[in-house]
Amino acid sequence: MRSDAGVPPPPSVTRAASTTSAAPAAPAAPFTPALDVARVRAEFPILDQLVGGRPLVYLDNAATSQKPRAVIRALIEYYERDNANVHRSIHALSTRATEAYEAARATVARFLGAADSREIVFVRGTTEAVNLVAASWGRTNLRPGDEILLSVMEHHSNLVPWQLAAQQTGARLRFLDVTERGTLALEGPGGLDELLGERTRLVALTHLSNGLGTLNPIAEIAERAHAAGALVLVDGAQSVARLPVDVRRLGADFFACSSHKMYGPTGIGALWARSELLEEMPPYQGGGEMIERVELERSTWNRVPHKFEAGTPHIAGAIGFAAAVRFLESLGLPAVRAHDERLVAAALERLAAEVPGIRLFGPPPGDPTPHVGVVSFTLEDIHPHDLATIVDHEGVAIRAGHHCNQPLMRRLGVPATARASFGVYNDDADLDALVAALHVARGLFGYA
Repeated sequence: MRSDAGVPPPPSVTRAASTTSAAPAAPAAPFTPALDVARVRAEFPILDQLVGGRPLVYLDNAATSQKPRAVIRALIEYYERDNANVHRSIHALSTRATEAYEAARATVARFLGAADSREIVFVRGTTEAVNLVAASWGRTNLRPGDEILLSVMEHHSNLVPWQLAAQQTGARLRFLDVTERGTLALEGPGGLDELLGERTRLVALTHLSNGLGTLNPIAEIAERAHAAGALVLVDGAQSVARLPVDVRRLGADFFACSSHKMYGPTGIGALWARSELLEEMPPYQGGGEMIERVELERSTWNRVPHKFEAGTPHIAGAIGFAAAVRFLESLGLPAVRAHDERLVAAALERLAAEVPGIRLFGPPPGDPTPHVGVVSFTLEDIHPHDLATIVDHEGVAIRAGHHCNQPLMRRLGVPATARASFGVYNDDADLDALVAALHVARGLFGYA
């Protein structure tokens, strides 16, 4: 589908001039052109609105991203032209729906660097992908005394499923700590060398922390985990929309991601796993589609990946997922990452310099661990929920709370944080609006 990249910005909302579309990205090798944010922004009709009488500034992309016209159009076209169940019938609509659904699987496989599209299982999102692995692989392979290595910065979706698996199998959970800089404590006491041992069966870590913006060195960790005989699961929910991902180069054995955080529909995501693992794993759910033969007392299973896709799938969602992949590819993932790096660096610098009383979390500027995508902070003694409410009245949408990171919040010594998270349509004008809104909040609470 075409991207409508030449459409001018919507005329009904006046925005401050942005330096992002004019200034080149940080030097890269090879040269990475900057995103033309004005043109990118024009792809997202939801941004053409006022909130509190001001142009919407959407900085909650880590929770969910907005959807470009190419994705919306793909959903409409499916429902208007091709709506039918897949793999079930031979009539024209079903044939077209099946072809589009399986083409979407191939698109996602290519995007993630999979060796074969059959390594992609469509699921509801990252949460279901992790639960699938925990329920199928975990409860089949884990034994009493086995160990699962996680970290304190994990999202609940990559923590609670392993708690359940450990309770049911007798396995033990172990945790990498988080340093004061917001990075994984890989070395020294309690580090990877100490926790990774002969009983470790799985290392399950986030690629990019939704609470800190920490980009973890997964390839290095995976190499060390494999040397110890452990498998590696990567929560890629936050990374796939912000930087190029190749699951095989990462050294992952399992990789989970969600469409809605990368400009696609909600309710659809992908689990990638090495084919030999999928072949060995038992079904996650039972029902239609995942079977080969059903008798009253027993059944045999369909081939991978259909063995894990019981029932009617989210067909339109998969098609929209593929449209989102093509949209990101049309922008160029290196350009997307360069844009994110520049915007996050600018946010960290400006918030520290221009907003008194702010406390920033995550790797500081100059840290060797990249800080990507999100900026979490507290401001004076203003509760983050109050802060988010005030800035919303200024037209700025941010997140507030524990971000499904309750253990991490306790490690940081705070009940919650405010979080600004960036997307391809954000620019310096959005940072201007955020800084101005935070000053309004300070004034309302009596801070000079």
